[in-house]
Amino acid sequence: MPSHRVSYDLAEAPLAHGEVAIIGAGPGDPGLLTLRALSLIEQADCLVYDRLVSREVLALASPRARRFYVGKASRCHALTQDETNALLVRLAREGRRVVRLKGGDPYIFGRGGEEAEVLIEHGVGFRVVPGITSAQGCAAYGGFPLTHRDYAQSVTFVTGHCKGDGDLALNWASLAAPHQTTVFYMGLANAELIRRELQRNGLPADHPVALVERGTTPEQRRVITCLGELVETIEREELRPPTLIVVGEVVRLADTLAQPVAEEAAFIEGEALAQVAL
Repeated sequence: MPSHRVSYDLAEAPLAHGEVAIIGAGPGDPGLLTLRALSLIEQADCLVYDRLVSREVLALASPRARRFYVGKASRCHALTQDETNALLVRLAREGRRVVRLKGGDPYIFGRGGEEAEVLIEHGVGFRVVPGITSAQGCAAYGGFPLTHRDYAQSVTFVTGHCKGDGDLALNWASLAAPHQTTVFYMGLANAELIRRELQRNGLPADHPVALVERGTTPEQRRVITCLGELVETIEREELRPPTLIVVGEVVRLADTLAQPVAEEAAFIEGEALAQVAL
């Protein structure tokens, strides 16, 4: 029986020595990895991973693979981005098969493009494997869609903070347009600014908002609120990063679409209790 679980045919050519695979690890649930991502993770000599990559995903690699944590949080970086770039180049030049694991998708607020530029500059071969974004995962597991013909004809992903903790200068008028969904990544620290600018540009205080903390993981929390109470809700619920802020009418579907899941869970629980009673 082969030691790996996925045929390497799914990943095109096997990962070469001295090559870097920049991989989206998804939003947390290891079941949301792509087959190609799993195949490359199993081949890795080295894993260079971010803060939001789950332990379950890391456990899919060989126990012999070296692990390098390069996670970043606000004002707290294990390595700077330049140091991470240098690490990738060094490991590749040592002939290692390197997997760079990023939460969500590497090309959506994941700095994957910056790292790819550095690898090209240093002549290092690489490939990119997309992942399910945090927005997609948190919405689906939170019980609502990101688009819907009756409520949202477009969806916009927005970074909630800027490089170097600079001012969050966004096209607020565009983000406040009706019939769309706006997802703010990393937006807790700027929640008051988000609330104020969206309301100033026309969204009403009762416009629905979903807050999804640690989406798709066993620790997921989903809180439904409205734009006018965004800051108070975050403080009251003591929400912490990573939390996505989803603004849009689609959030009103959360209770309706989540209901069948809740009923199924209640049914299973009831069946279990009945069996115990027997």
